Amino acid sequence: MTRTDLSPLSWLADVEQQRRTAGLRRELRARPPVGAELDLASNDYLGLSQHPEVLDGGVEALRTWGAGAGGSRLVTGNTELHEEFEHELATFVGAESALVFSSGYTANLGAVVALSGAGSLVVSDALTHASLVDACRLSRARVVVSPHRDVAAVDAALGARTEGRAVVVTESVFSADGVLAPLRELHAVCRRHGALLIVDEAHGLGVRGTGGQGLLHEVGLTGAPDVVMTTTLSKALGSQGGVVLGPAAVRAHLIDAARPFIFDTGLAPAAVGAALAALRVLIAEPQRARAVLTHAAELARISGVTTEPDSAVVSVILGEPDVAFAAATACLQRGVRVGCFRPPTVPVGTSRLRLTARASLTDDEMDLARRVLTEVLAVARA
Repeated sequence: MTRTDLSPLSWLADVEQQRRTAGLRRELRARPPVGAELDLASNDYLGLSQHPEVLDGGVEALRTWGAGAGGSRLVTGNTELHEEFEHELATFVGAESALVFSSGYTANLGAVVALSGAGSLVVSDALTHASLVDACRLSRARVVVSPHRDVAAVDAALGARTEGRAVVVTESVFSADGVLAPLRELHAVCRRHGALLIVDEAHGLGVRGTGGQGLLHEVGLTGAPDVVMTTTLSKALGSQGGVVLGPAAVRAHLIDAARPFIFDTGLAPAAVGAALAALRVLIAEPQRARAVLTHAAELARISGVTTEPDSAVVSVILGEPDVAFAAATACLQRGVRVGCFRPPTVPVGTSRLRLTARASLTDDEMDLARRVLTEVLAVARA
């Protein structure tokens, strides 16, 4: 058989079989508009994605501005609504300015790539989100991957650098296990070495800090001239989109240099309107942030997790991917939807159920979670 007799995609069948054998095949499962099961899998931490005021905010923006932005924000896609939201979010978290992107992923790409570049150093935590990993790869900078939450390693990398500019990249709340980054210590190291700190607050906004202002605000770092914050609108704010927040000079530079901002269509007005309404609900009801952590602590106790969670995420490590997948399937069959994280999302041997708390969980829902998780985890750990 000659090379031309083979389909250029014939290799996909072998790769798929390898994934099936390893228990790593993924499938899409469509959910109905109103799920019958209890949701402990989504990132709707504040329970705002179905809130009447949030829905009304999206609908009003849709009717006022249309279904799409119509172009990049530098052409026709920048509305008064986009800038109103940017101003209110920046004020809420204590930043000087904000710039909305079409997703949290593109916000991270835009920020890291535009603020580093050839001839600079990027130091990234080993367990940062895939969007930050991809941003490092695209940056054309020299990249050092530091061990998870290892401040001394970051210090050493910055101290040994020959590059003129340096950027340190981390999440504030790590998405797979919910632990917190040592932000004060990282910032002290960055300041000592003249490096910029970029912090992804995707899982911190709405959960950590007074009234959900984020972990950077909690530790007193928002508004610092050497700190840039990124976040998503798709988690605590129940909408979609991404934002970069920081000094006004950073916003101006990203408008000129961030390719995911310049060449992408602006975020749909409905998403902006919904996010703005959600932000206003959070400001009016700051107790929602406390409720998330209270419910997360109860889910941890139910699941036999001995460490009290620092965020909405409760990670129940079960080891092998087939064990975690079987447990997640058993939970769903009993009316509780949970996340199932397997390699490459998490390291080999640490496949897990990822439970996410919501501010809006009721007593009856917590009772259901208790019954199902107790039963399923007893089998998974046997």
